[in-house]
Amino acid sequence: MTKIYNTDDQLMFEDENLSLKELVEKNKKNLREANLCDANLSEANLCDANLSEANLCDADLSEANLKGANLRFANLTGADLTGADLRFANLRFANLTGADLKGANLTGADLRCANLRSANLRGANLEGASFDCHTILPNGKSLGELLINVLLNKGE
Repeated sequence: MTKIYNTDDQLMFEDENLSLKELVEKNKKNLREANLCDANLSEANLCDANLSEANLCDADLSEANLKGANLRFANLTGADLTGADLRFANLRFANLTGADLKGANLTGADLRCANLRSANLRGANLEGASFDCHTILPNGKSLGELLINVLLNKGE
């Protein structure tokens, strides 16, 4: 019996005939606050999924299709997102600390207020992605901090 619980340990979905990946794909429009920590969702089709406030810590989302997904306030700490399609995904306020985004496509993604501390962005496509002064970059500094330092150093 495959089951999906929310972050308060309440049962959201269950099915005895589907794998976890299939159950997640089937219910992708309503996975708000789902607890999918450590889940193997490699190559899952989660296009336009609602994963807002979901716990995806240490999940394997490599090569997953997350195009247009709502990942607002999601916990993606340590998640494997290598080669994932995150085009136009909403990652506002998402925690991506230590996430592996190597080769991920983040074209047009909303990364405002996201935490990318220690994230691997090698080879990631960030064309048209949105950042703001509250976005925490892989080096642990906010974009706002870096801009202030640039402005202060120009005056010297």
